Amino acid sequence: MSNPAWRAGIVGLALAVAGLLPRGAIGAPGQGAAAGPADAPPVKAGACEVCHGANVVKQPLYPILAGQTSRYLYLQLRDFQAGRRTDPVMSPMAADLTREEMRELADFYARRPPPRQPFQPDPDKAAVGKLKASETLCTMCHLGGFAGQNEIPRVAGQNFDYIVKQLKDFKARRRANDGGSMTSVANTMSDGDIENVAHYLAGL
Repeated sequence: MSNPAWRAGIVGLALAVAGLLPRGAIGAPGQGAAAGPADAPPVKAGACEVCHGANVVKQPLYPILAGQTSRYLYLQLRDFQAGRRTDPVMSPMAADLTREEMRELADFYARRPPPRQPFQPDPDKAAVGKLKASETLCTMCHLGGFAGQNEIPRVAGQNFDYIVKQLKDFKARRRANDGGSMTSVANTMSDGDIENVAHYLAGL
C-alpha cells in the first residue's frame, strides 16, 4: 500500500523542480514547510541534487558542488547556457535559468560544507600525484590546499572520476571554457599522471 505522505513529498519535489512552488515550500515527506526563506535552498536546487547529491557523494562522475566557489559555479552555469561548455545533462538543465537563479544556486552551494569523500586514494599514487601537481604549479591558481578562488574551482576532495574526466577533456580539447590554461597543463600529463593527480586531489 502506498504511503500518502511519501507520495505527497514526491509530488512536491516534482513541482519544486519544475519551478511551480515557491522557494521553501517543500520539506521532507511528512514534514511541513522549511523554517524560512533564509534557510531554504533555491527551488531549482532539487534538480541539481538528483546527480550532485546533497550531503553525500551521489554519483562520482558528477562534481561535488558544496563548498565550491560561488563565482566559479555561476560562470559554469552561464557557460553551459551559452554553449561555451557542453554536457548532455547540464546544457539543457542550464538553458532556461535566469541570471538571478544562477547566482542563487551558486551562492547556496558555496555556503554548504563539502560532504565526506568516500573515495580511498592509493597512498603511493597520491604521493606521485602531489609531485606532479607541484611540478605543474597548480597552486598558483588553485591556491594552497586547492581551495580555489573566485573563478578558479576548489578541487580538494573532489570526486576522483570527475577529476580524471575533466583533465582528459581539457587535454583532448573537449572542454575549453577556461581560456586555455588547463589545456596547457593537461597536455603535460600522461594518463598515468592524470590518475595520480586525481588520487592526490580526491584525498585532500
